[in-house]
Amino acid sequence: MSENNSNGIGIKLPEYEEMVKAGMHFGRKKSIFNPKMKPFVYTLRDSICIIDLVKTRQYLFAAIAWLRQVLAEGKLVLFVGLSEQSSGLVEDLAGSLNMPYVTHRWLGGTLTNFKTVISRVQHLETLEKKMAAGEFDKFTKKERLLKEREIIALKQRFDGLRKLTRVPDVIFVASLKDSELAIREAKAMKVKVAGIVNTESNPQQIDFPIPANDNARRSIELIIGAIKSSLENSK
Repeated sequence: MSENNSNGIGIKLPEYEEMVKAGMHFGRKKSIFNPKMKPFVYTLRDSICIIDLVKTRQYLFAAIAWLRQVLAEGKLVLFVGLSEQSSGLVEDLAGSLNMPYVTHRWLGGTLTNFKTVISRVQHLETLEKKMAAGEFDKFTKKERLLKEREIIALKQRFDGLRKLTRVPDVIFVASLKDSELAIREAKAMKVKVAGIVNTESNPQQIDFPIPANDNARRSIELIIGAIKSSLENSK
């Protein structure tokens, strides 16, 4: 990682050599290329779009600088990582910033039907308190088992949303393609979006696109790592 102090903001970005080794420059096949990504493509190699890493670095810097400002203003950011490659990284990032997250699956209505979703979070927390207080002891073994299974199922869906106390000001997505429903809901609720965009997607769908390979774990890891270290440093 190298540090960029443009505009007095210390932001740590990965070196170009790290980015190349991570395969961050590998886009998708030409056959599924989105023409809106043309400004971010350097060349074609064996029918694979090669992303311009100079642009990647520029746009990553812009996204981080914006996220730092958002956090400095006390705004709420929801982090979204729905792929196997990104889920653990996104959960770790959100945890380090004390922010909510969604991994594995986006529940329809998370933003557009916020009150219903948050009521399920509150129900989960109520059940957990009752279990901790020994209130399940009065139930039969079968009833206790059903309650415990309900808690497990609710945690799988809503655990990351405990800190989502209101509709977020911003969402960050680890992949535009994997997060299309989340982005549609964000637009409907006028929530701004930053995230990683590969060459099959339309970068104009979000406010702060980061052109990069969103399929390779190491590529996502470098980007998330840069965001995490830069945002933690600003706290």
